[in-house]
Amino acid sequence: MGDDDDSDFDAFESLGEEKKPEKKSIFKAEGDDSDEDDEYELKIEEDSKAQDAETRQQQLDAEAERKSDAQRQAGFKLPGKKELEIEKHRPPDLQLVQNRIQDLLFVLADFRVRREPNRSRSEYIELLRDDMANFFGYVPELIELFLEMFSPAETMEFLEANETPRPTTIRTNTLRTKRRDLAQALTKRGVHLDAIGDWTKVGLKIYESQVPVGATPEYLAGHYMLQSASSFLPVMALAPIENETVVDMAASPGGKSTYLAALMKNTGTLVCNDINTKRLTSLIANLHRLGVRNAIVCNEDGRKLPLRYKKVDRVLLDAPCSGMGVIARDPSVKLQRSVKDIQRSSHLQRELLLAAIDMTDAQSNTGGYIVYSTCSITVFENEEVVDYALGKRFVKLVSTNLSFGVNGYTRYGSKRFHPSLKLTKRFYPHVHNMDGFYVAKFRKFANGVRKVEDADGENSNDDDDDEDDDDDKEGDDDDEEGEDEDANKGEQEDDYDDITNEKSKSKTNEETKVMGTKEEEARMTTNANKRKKRKRVGKESKNEQIKSHRNQNKSEKAKKKKREGKHIKK
Repeated sequence: MGDDDDSDFDAFESLGEEKKPEKKSIFKAEGDDSDEDDEYELKIEEDSKAQDAETRQQQLDAEAERKSDAQRQAGFKLPGKKELEIEKHRPPDLQLVQNRIQDLLFVLADFRVRREPNRSRSEYIELLRDDMANFFGYVPELIELFLEMFSPAETMEFLEANETPRPTTIRTNTLRTKRRDLAQALTKRGVHLDAIGDWTKVGLKIYESQVPVGATPEYLAGHYMLQSASSFLPVMALAPIENETVVDMAASPGGKSTYLAALMKNTGTLVCNDINTKRLTSLIANLHRLGVRNAIVCNEDGRKLPLRYKKVDRVLLDAPCSGMGVIARDPSVKLQRSVKDIQRSSHLQRELLLAAIDMTDAQSNTGGYIVYSTCSITVFENEEVVDYALGKRFVKLVSTNLSFGVNGYTRYGSKRFHPSLKLTKRFYPHVHNMDGFYVAKFRKFANGVRKVEDADGENSNDDDDDEDDDDDKEGDDDDEEGEDEDANKGEQEDDYDDITNEKSKSKTNEETKVMGTKEEEARMTTNANKRKKRKRVGKESKNEQIKSHRNQNKSEKAKKKKREGKHIKK
C-alpha cells in the first residue's frame, strides 16, 4: 500500500511540475507583450512582402501581355482577295482558319486601336463570318445572323457551346415518387447524379451511369422522364393549378404534358394535342407510364383548336421552330436551315399563338394565361411574334417568375418592340449550359380581336393588375424521350407545312373545278350572246337591205317620172 501511495504522490508532483512552467509562460505573456508584438510585426511584414511580390508579378504579366498583343497585332494582316481566292481552291486548313479566327477576334475586341489603316470593320466581319462558317460547318447566312445578335467574342462562345453535348437530365414524376427517393434508388444502381440547380425541385442531372438511364425499373415504372433542363421552363412559367382546364397545343412526346398533370395533381382536364398522328403513340405511352389520368389526347391542326375549345383556363404553346437553340442535339440545322426557313416558321408561329389566345377565357377566375415558348434564339421567331400578338389581341405580358435567364430584346437593330418584352426570358447554351430557349407569358384581359385603332393606342401591358403576380408554381420539365421534343420541332413544322400544302392542293383542285364550271358557263353565255347578236345583226342587215332596196326603187321611179315629164313637154 505504501509503495502505491508513493507512486501516486510522485505522479501528482510530476503533474504539478509540468503545470508550473505553463503558469510562468502565461505570466510572461501577460506581463511582457514584446514577443507577441514582434511576431505580429513579422506577420504584417510577410503579408506586405507577399502582396508586393504579387503586384510585381501582375505588372510583369501585364507588360508581357502588352508585348505579346503588340507582336500579335504587328504579325496579323488581313488577307487580300487574291489570297482568299487561292485559299478557296486549296484543301481546307482548319488550323490556319482557327488561328485567323482568334486574330480577327483580337482585332475586333479593340477595333480602333488594332485595325489596319484603310480597312473597314465590315471587311473583318465578312472574313470572320466565312471562317466561322467553314470551321464549324454552318451556312454563312446563319453566322451572319448570330453576329447580328451577339458580339464577335460571344458568337464564338455560342458556336463552341453548340459543339459540346448538353448534360443528361431527368424530371421526377411527383405523381409516383419523390426526388429524394428516386435519387437514392438510382444511386444504388450505380448512377452518379446531382440536383440540376436551386431553380427546380424535381430535376436531376446525371453525370455517369453504369446502366441505361432509359431502361431502369424506375423508368419503366414511370418514376421519372428523360427531359432537357430548358424544357422545364415553359411549364414552370405556366404554373397550372388544380381543377383547371389546360391545353398543350404541341404535346408529343409528353414531357411537358405529364409535368402539367403532375402540377395539377391529376385533377381538372388536360388536353394534349399534336398534329402528327405517328407521334401520338409515344405521347399516349408516356401518359400511361407516368400515371396521368386527367388527359384527353387529340390529333388536330393547332390553328383549328379554337373551334373545339373556346373557354380554357391556360394554354401552353411550345411552338414548332427552326431549332436554332438545339444545334448541339441536331447538327443538321447548321446546313439545312436558312433565314427564309426562319421567317416561314415565324408566320406559322403567329397563327398558332393567335389561336392559343383565342382559346383562352379572359373571364377565368384562376387562369387566363398563355405561355409561348420556342427552342430557338432568333428574334424573328420570338420577340417579333410576341410583339405581333400584342397588337392583335387583348393580352399583356406578365412576369414568367423564372429566377434566371436573360431579358428579352426591346430593340433589335432598327426594330423597336414594346417595352414589356423585357419580361420575357432568353436562355443560351454558352451562358446557362442548357439548350437555347425563349419563354413569354401572356395574360388575357378581354375576349375578342383588337382593332387597329386600339393597337395604335396605349398598349394594355402598361396597366398594372394585382393578378399579374399570381403565384406561379415551380414546375420543371418538358420532353426529351429518346429524341427530345425540342429536337422534333422542325419535324412538327414540316407536318404543318405538309398539311397546309395538302389543303392548298385540295383548294386549288376545288378552285380549278369551280373555275372550270365557271368557264363553261361563261363560254355558254358568250356563245348565246353571240347568237343573239348575230340574229340581231342579221335582222338589222335585212332591214337595211330592204330600206336600201325601197330607196332605190323610189329613186328609179322618180327618175322615170322626170324623163316622162320631159318627153311630154317636148
